[in-house]
Amino acid sequence: MGDPRLLAVAEPVRQFGTAELASLVADMRDTMRDLNGAGLAAPQIGVGLRVVIFGMDHNPRYPEADPVPFTVLINPVLAPVGDDMEDGWEGCLSVPGMRGVVPRYKHLRYAGVDADGQPLDRTVSNFHARVVQHEVDHLDGILYPRRIRDLTQFGFTEALFPDEEIVDD
Repeated sequence: MGDPRLLAVAEPVRQFGTAELASLVADMRDTMRDLNGAGLAAPQIGVGLRVVIFGMDHNPRYPEADPVPFTVLINPVLAPVGDDMEDGWEGCLSVPGMRGVVPRYKHLRYAGVDADGQPLDRTVSNFHARVVQHEVDHLDGILYPRRIRDLTQFGFTEALFPDEEIVDD
């Protein structure tokens, strides 16, 4: 947090199926897995392109979360499905050691393309929807603390959850 690259709006990807894009996605996937992330956006590793990845079977940082299929989503477009919002705890690899309660749409449709330029269009709910919204925020220069409505629900993980063993960022 504080790096100006995380505050910039990322540029659309214009070429697909390239070695450079495949290398970026592989680097992002390795980084996400090494840090037990549920998702990662290209700006988080210093690349200003509209590329996010997400997915997990079981994640020690989010033990109650349902599995999310591994997805490469490029040039995403999000559309809420309904007005239902849900508050939930979020952390971020770019804001290590902290958590905050963030409101997100509970149901979401997202569209874009994969690394080969093939179209993706899904309607998702709950944690899957939360992860996508969080990662796409990175493409618009938004870190989750800007979405927190009640700053009493934002702080260091160890202070917020002193009796829980939480694998953190």
